[in-house]
Amino acid sequence: MKLVFAGTPEFAAVALAHLYAAGHDIVLVLSQPDRPAGRGMKLLPSPVKQFALAHGMVVAQPRSLRLDGKYPDEALAARAALELVQADAMVVAAYGLILPRWVLDTPRLGCFNIHASLLPRWRGAAPIHRAIEAGDTVTGVTIMQMDAGLDTGDMLLTQAVPISPLDTTGSLHDRLAVLGGQLMVQALGQAEFDQLQAVPQPLAGITYASKIDKAEAAIDWSQSAQTISQRVRAFNPFPGASTLLAGETLKIWSAAAGDGAFAGGQVGGQIVALTPSGMVVAALDSTLIITELQRPGGKRLASAEFLRGCPLQVGQVLG
Repeated sequence: MKLVFAGTPEFAAVALAHLYAAGHDIVLVLSQPDRPAGRGMKLLPSPVKQFALAHGMVVAQPRSLRLDGKYPDEALAARAALELVQADAMVVAAYGLILPRWVLDTPRLGCFNIHASLLPRWRGAAPIHRAIEAGDTVTGVTIMQMDAGLDTGDMLLTQAVPISPLDTTGSLHDRLAVLGGQLMVQALGQAEFDQLQAVPQPLAGITYASKIDKAEAAIDWSQSAQTISQRVRAFNPFPGASTLLAGETLKIWSAAAGDGAFAGGQVGGQIVALTPSGMVVAALDSTLIITELQRPGGKRLASAEFLRGCPLQVGQVLG
């Protein structure tokens, strides 16, 4: 099938690789403009652009697709390119730009989206983070026929995936990225023979996964230990849950709610024990066992190793 692909991060690059391996003719790739990254803040191409160029694909990077927006010349050039290639379908995965109606109507079969949740739960920008943060035990991938709304289009294929108590956004992302690529290949195969059945999303159960803000990283020790542990997993690898110790920001990469009753008598964030399995800290209703953390400029370390280089005392208060 002749395809246009639109995507930017690694999640999308995995899908692009699956489409390429399946033998689809990818005639145009759209990706976000190169962004500054790293200590030197050099402009770096997106993972999608890197894959596309390495495999001889044509890449366009408009800053907007709105003909009446801030960059109308770039939108017009993108429109001309899309009309020229006469694609059968456009596949979209974590692109980062809103598709106006003219884009949705250009491919013969319209635009198909890979969304990393079981819609209508977790529409929006950060479905993987929010599922873990909320304590969901199941998520999945939805292949959707795109419309003008925010993740409101009809569902074409879905597949559920369990969320384990040890999953982070990083580990779940990797599984869902592979599944998304596989499901999209399946969906396109069915679309070629008019075998896809579009199912409207139910009106019940709609939730929104708002974009992750770095300010959310700070741990609130007045929350329950279970809530904090979910947020630690949700913010790994980005932006990384954090807390303060004597004015220094510590990143908390792994933690779990403690077993047993809460003794009480401590303030939230107070270190109540230092054990071989981790640093035990008081939260709202129980304790949080921190098992991996990091100082500014340092490496991620298991708690026992961290404490050898940064001795802490029972009674000290984090945050």
